[in-house]
Amino acid sequence: MMSNEKPLTESELLKDGERIDDLQCRGYRIIQNPSTFCFGMDAVLLSDFASGKQKDSVIDLGTGTGVIPMLMEAQGKGRHFVGLELQEYSADMASRSVCLNGLSSKIEIVNGDIKNVAALYKTASFDVVTSNPPYINQNHGLENEKSPFNIARHEITVTLEDVVKAAAYLLKEGGSFAMIHKPFRLAEIFRILMAYRLEPKRMCLVQPSTDKEPNMVLIEAVKGGRSMIKIEPTLIVYGQDGGYTDELLKRYSH
Repeated sequence: MMSNEKPLTESELLKDGERIDDLQCRGYRIIQNPSTFCFGMDAVLLSDFASGKQKDSVIDLGTGTGVIPMLMEAQGKGRHFVGLELQEYSADMASRSVCLNGLSSKIEIVNGDIKNVAALYKTASFDVVTSNPPYINQNHGLENEKSPFNIARHEITVTLEDVVKAAAYLLKEGGSFAMIHKPFRLAEIFRILMAYRLEPKRMCLVQPSTDKEPNMVLIEAVKGGRSMIKIEPTLIVYGQDGGYTDELLKRYSH
């Protein structure tokens, strides 16, 4: 039986304070609210760095606006995608972005807690897990711990170990976990990954410019993988002319 329901218009999909931004990728667009939190370069770099085959099932932990599943889908890095997000408003906004792009049959947004994935999914349910988790583990002095921006950047609702533990539970043997984080926590990252049988296999440092130290690191680990890691060439974001480097632009040009 055919449905007489009409698709929602852009104005019907938007709530107060929201806007629609161009993802510059296959014509996809995303709903964002500048007063809460908008995705940044780190999400784009992670979606490019993460492995994924066309047949894979993929879950993004702490998906926020849903940008990583949408960009990975556009790159053909999976068959079915899930974006897991704790904050109800962010999950709702991500769901509306999926609807806006006609991707509801490929991407599912779930409002749920990373620390409670065992209640949502069976173990070894996914081929690929991605996450752009909170970077900062010191939350002292925050004016509003529950603001969407602080939750996205500080370990208020979830810790690095919570994310890694969830990834290890969700991954099939031989599956991959890709994340972006801060270099100053590398020793801790490696220690926690290996404690959960996630062997670091690829790493790429990201520098703002040649005269600045790295401020981001991309890491991919394999569940049950052998001990050997490939260090990829450092990615430089800005050239001497102040514009993006050719290598950076390649990662935006899918």
